Amino acid sequence: MALMFFARLPMTMTGVTLTLYVVSNLGHGYGAAGIVGAATTLGMALGAPLLGRTIDRYGLRPVVAVCGVASTAFWIAAPHLSYAVLVACALPAGFLSVPAGSLARQILAALVPAEHRRAAYSLDTILVEASFMIGPAAGIAAITALSATLTLSAIGVLFGGTALLIFLLNPPIRNEDELAPVGSVRPPLRSWLSGRLLATLLVAAGALFCLVGTEVATLAALRSHGDVGWTGLVIAVMCAASMLGGIVHGAVRKSLPQGVLMLLLAALVLPVGLADQPWWLLMLVLIPTNLLCAPTLAATTETVSAIAPPAVRGEAMGLQDASTRLGLAAGSPVVGFAIDHSSPAWGFVAAGAGGLVLAAAGLLWTHRRRSAAGASAPAMAAAVQARR
Repeated sequence: MALMFFARLPMTMTGVTLTLYVVSNLGHGYGAAGIVGAATTLGMALGAPLLGRTIDRYGLRPVVAVCGVASTAFWIAAPHLSYAVLVACALPAGFLSVPAGSLARQILAALVPAEHRRAAYSLDTILVEASFMIGPAAGIAAITALSATLTLSAIGVLFGGTALLIFLLNPPIRNEDELAPVGSVRPPLRSWLSGRLLATLLVAAGALFCLVGTEVATLAALRSHGDVGWTGLVIAVMCAASMLGGIVHGAVRKSLPQGVLMLLLAALVLPVGLADQPWWLLMLVLIPTNLLCAPTLAATTETVSAIAPPAVRGEAMGLQDASTRLGLAAGSPVVGFAIDHSSPAWGFVAAGAGGLVLAAAGLLWTHRRRSAAGASAPAMAAAVQARR
C-alpha cells in the first residue's frame, strides 16, 4: 500500500503542473491548458479497461514495464514540446499511464480476505485523499520555485521509479484460492458485465461528477467573495472530512450500500450554495458531504470486486477507472457552465443534481432488472411444473 501510494503521487501532480506549464511557459490560456488535460483524461478512460484486460491475460509486469517507459518518456519530453505536439501526445500518454489505482485495488483483492476488504479499500481511499493533499501542492511549489523543465522531468522520473519498483516487487493480483489464474480461459463478457455492474459504474461516474463539480463551485465561490487565499485550508478540511468518513466506513462491520451513500453525498451538496460566505461557513457546510466521499468510493470498489470474477478483475477495475474519469471529464464543464451563466451557488446545485441524476439512473436500472428477474422466476417455475 505504501508503494502504491507513491505510485499515485506523481499522478496527482500532473493536472496543476501541466496547466501552469501551458499558461506560463507556452503562453496559452486556461482553455488551451484544459484541452491538454481533457486529452490526457480521455486517454486514461480509453486505456484503463484495455490495460486491465492485458493484465488479466499476461500479468502485471508487461503492462507496468510498457506504461512506465511511456510515462517517463512523455513527462521528460513534455517541457521540450510545442503546444500542438503536446496536445497530440497527451491522449496516447494518458492511454499508457501506469494504472496505479486499478493495480492497487487488484492487489488488495488478492492479499486481503473478502470479509476484510471494506477496511482495506477504505484505507486505500484514505491514502488517495492523502496523495491529493500532498501532490498538487508539491507540484505547484516545485514548478514555481524551480523550472518547468526540471519539475516535469522529475514527475517522469517518479513515474519511472515507482513503475520499476512495482515491476521488481511483482505483487500478486490473484490469490491461491481463486480458480481463475492469469492466462486462463476468459469468461464471456455477457456473463459478468451485468446490469448490476453497469449500474455500479454509472453510480461511480455520478460520484466523481458530483465531487469535481463541488470543487469547481467551491473555488468559484471563494474567488467571487475575495477569499481565494483560504482555498488551501478549505480543500484540506474537505480531504480530512473524507478521510474521517473512510476510517468510520472501514471500521464498521456493516455500512450503507454504494447507491445510498452516493444519493446522500449528492443530496448534501445541493444546499451548500445557501451558505457560501463567509469562507469559514462554506468550509463547515462542506464537511457533511465530504464525510461520505471516501465511503462512496470504497463501496464502489467493494461492489465491483464482489461482482467481477477474478479472471477479469483487471478489466473490471479498468472499467471502474474509465467511469470515474468520464465523470470527472463531464463534471467540470457542466458545473462551470452553470456558474458562468448564474452564480457559484447554482454550481453546487448543478453538481448535486448531476450526481443525483446519474445515481438515480443506475439505481432504477438495477431495480428494474431485479423486478424483471423476480417476475420471470414464478413464470419459469410454473412452466417447469406444467411440463412435469
